[in-house]
Amino acid sequence: MANEIAVNSSAPSQTAFSLNQAGHLLLIAGPCVLETRDLAFQIAEQLCQIAQRHPIQLVFKASFDKANRTSIHSYRGIGLEEGLKLLAAVRSEFGIPVTTDVHESCQAAPVGEVCDILQIPAFLARQTDLLVAAAATGKAVNVKKGQFMAPGDMKHVVEKLKEAEASQTLLTERGTFFGYGRLVNDMRALIEMRSLGVPVVFDATHSVQEPGGLGSQTGGNRAMVAPLAKAAAAVGIDGLFLETHPNPDQSPSDGPNMIPLAELESLIDRVLAVRTAALG
Repeated sequence: MANEIAVNSSAPSQTAFSLNQAGHLLLIAGPCVLETRDLAFQIAEQLCQIAQRHPIQLVFKASFDKANRTSIHSYRGIGLEEGLKLLAAVRSEFGIPVTTDVHESCQAAPVGEVCDILQIPAFLARQTDLLVAAAATGKAVNVKKGQFMAPGDMKHVVEKLKEAEASQTLLTERGTFFGYGRLVNDMRALIEMRSLGVPVVFDATHSVQEPGGLGSQTGGNRAMVAPLAKAAAAVGIDGLFLETHPNPDQSPSDGPNMIPLAELESLIDRVLAVRTAALG
């Protein structure tokens, strides 16, 4: 399927991700966690169709393991081996780049053999060994700003990845702790992190999480995704991160904050309209 990135799906370990030079909005999207092949393909197919109709650069995202679930009894995913097989299948079938998160240094190398971008979870943004291992893969590294970190402190993350010779660094804003069980977004963070000389992504769905809001599960308010995404586009972003699912309320992870797949294109339309107006 046509999209804005040329990808050699027959040799994933040799393909380097780079931001599209046409100024298209980077869209990192997919389900929170991998469930089945059919579901992953259904979501990837619809994302590709949206990408064909809009000036966006698509990257498919899904986790093989959710290592930071609230409860030990929560569903975590299909595991590293099966997860990477499925991500490789999505990449090959649809000709699109893929990304997933890594929680341990030992996961970086195998993930780098399949994925075009390695994602560092917000809670692990300061973990030097994990950052260095991700950089060593030669793939782009997307680091989510810790909910406990000031945006200016991300300069140390950028410096670590630069010293480790990362091929490309992206930073993602996903909200900051405000008391207990609530995240808020300071849009100044997007400007501050962009001043570090790296592309900045706004994570609209995790920004509306309410950690522990459902007792043994994370809650959220997906109604706030669109307003925050449009606000970020007005401030200025290089990319937008959105988790989506055909039926979020039946998703085993992050359902309350995910966007229904049927509503995603409408949201993209509105974000792109704001971004175009902001760019003047």
